Amino acid sequence: MASAAAVAQLPVGRAAATTRPSGGNYPFLLGVASGDPTSSGVVLWTRLVPDPFVPGGGMEPKRVPVRWEIARDEQFRKIEASGDAWALPELAHSVHVEVDGLAPDREWFYRFHYRSDVSPVGRTRTAPPPHRPTGSLAFAFASCQNWASGYYPSYRHMAQEDLDLVLHLGDYVYEGGIPAGGGYRRTTTPDTLRPAPQDLERWRMQYALYKSDPDLQAAHARFPWLVTWDDHEVKNDYANTQQEQAGDISALRAAAYQAWYEHQPVRAPARPDRQGGPRIYRRLEWGNLAQLDVVDGRQYRSVPPCGWGEADACAAAYGPDITMLGFEQERWLYSGFQASKATWNILGSNVMLARLDHDGPEGDRLWHDAWDGFPAARNRLTEAWVRHDVSNPVVVTGDWHSTFVNDIHQDFDRPSSPVVATEFVGTSISSNGDGAVYGPYYGPMIQYNPHIKFFDGDRRGYVRCHVDRDQFTADLRMVSTVSTPEAPESTFASFAVENGKPGALRD
Repeated sequence: MASAAAVAQLPVGRAAATTRPSGGNYPFLLGVASGDPTSSGVVLWTRLVPDPFVPGGGMEPKRVPVRWEIARDEQFRKIEASGDAWALPELAHSVHVEVDGLAPDREWFYRFHYRSDVSPVGRTRTAPPPHRPTGSLAFAFASCQNWASGYYPSYRHMAQEDLDLVLHLGDYVYEGGIPAGGGYRRTTTPDTLRPAPQDLERWRMQYALYKSDPDLQAAHARFPWLVTWDDHEVKNDYANTQQEQAGDISALRAAAYQAWYEHQPVRAPARPDRQGGPRIYRRLEWGNLAQLDVVDGRQYRSVPPCGWGEADACAAAYGPDITMLGFEQERWLYSGFQASKATWNILGSNVMLARLDHDGPEGDRLWHDAWDGFPAARNRLTEAWVRHDVSNPVVVTGDWHSTFVNDIHQDFDRPSSPVVATEFVGTSISSNGDGAVYGPYYGPMIQYNPHIKFFDGDRRGYVRCHVDRDQFTADLRMVSTVSTPEAPESTFASFAVENGKPGALRD
C-alpha cells in the first residue's frame, strides 16, 4: 500500500467532472496538478482559494485538513492510497502531498476533498524503475506564457496528446501589472491586479490569474510536470539577487519564490524556508533510456561580468569564479553525468546554451543574459560531457520566444571543435502575442552562426519529443494565433537526433 508525506502544499490535476458546492464559493478554482514523478511516487497539488483576488484567497487564516485520494481508475473504485494533508495559511492554503509506494510505470488518478467540495480529477503516472530496460519516453516542453499577451491554445492541444511528462522551462508568470482590458485577451480583470507584484499577496494573485486559465489547468490535470523558473517569475534578466535597473531585489525575490512554490507541484526541497534557500534543481531517471536534469539558472548565477543584456564579449567572463549554475549545482550536475548509464541525457535549461553571434566578424556582440554571458561556465559544462563520455546529450531550452535547433560545440571560441550535443530551443506559449518580433531582429544574425540549423522567431507553440533507443525526435507544434483559445495547431517542422550522432537532422 502506498504511503504519503503530506508536506501541506502542492497541486494535483486533471480536468474532469467536478462536484460543485451547494453554497458559497468553490475552493478548487485553480484546479489540480502533479509533478516530480519517480518510479514509486509523485507530488500532488492543489490550493484552496474560493476568492482568488482578495488577501488570503477568501480563506480564514487557519490551517484546515484536505482529504486526498489516488486510485488506479478514474472512477476511484480501486483507491490505492489516501490521507489528510494540512492546508496552511502561511502557504496560501496550498497542499503538496508526496505520495510514495506506488507501482512503477503506470497511470494513476487523484482528487481532493475539502468539506463537501470535490476537486477535479487529475491523471498522473509513475516513471519506469531506474536502470531497467525502457522502450520510450514521450514528453513536451514549453515556456513563456504571458497571460496578457494571449490565450493558451497550445495547452488545449497539448492536453490531447499522449505524453508521459511535461517540462516547463520558465516564465510561468510575468512580473508586470495586468492591463485593465486584459491585454491581448480583452478580458476584464480586477483593479487589484493593475500594479505589478511587489509583495507576497500580490504575487499569489498573479499566479491565481494565470492558473485560472482552463487550458493550462487541463494540461496540468492530464500529465505530471517538471518545472523550473527563469527571470520573469521575479524580475526581467535578474542574476542571483541583482537586477540592472532595480539593484538588490532580495525582498522581491523571496516573495516571488514563495508564491512560485505555493503554486507548483514540487517537492519539499523547493520550500522557500529551507536552510540555504529553495533547491529546485533535480534529476529524473526514466528507466535506462533517459536521464533528465532540470537546472536552476537564476538563483546562483554571477552578475554578468561584461554587461547586462546585449553587450560586447570580454575577458572577465572567462574568469574561473564566474558561474551560471553556482558551483554546488555544477558539482551535482557533473557527478550525475559521471554516474549516468542512460542512453539519452537530457538537460532542461532556462536559457540558450548555444552562441548567438550578433554581428559576425565585425564585432563581438552577444546576449549576456544567456550562456553567452558565461562562456567559462559553458565550457565547464561541455567539457564535463566529454570527460565523462556522456551518452547523447540533448538540451531543451525556453526563454527566447523563438525556435532554434543548434549544434553545441565543445568550445564556441573554436568553431572547428567537435559537436558534442544538440539543443532545441522552444518558442513561447503566448509571449509576444501574434507579433512578428524576433524574426526580423534575429533573422539577419543567423548567417554568422553556422551551428544554428534552424530558426523561427514569430510563431507560438511548444515542442513535442519522442525518445527511443534509436533516436530523439522533436516536433515543433505551432498554433495559428493566440487571439483565441480555439486556434488550430500544426507541426511546423520536425527534427531527429540519431543515437551516437550529435546534431539534429530535419525530417
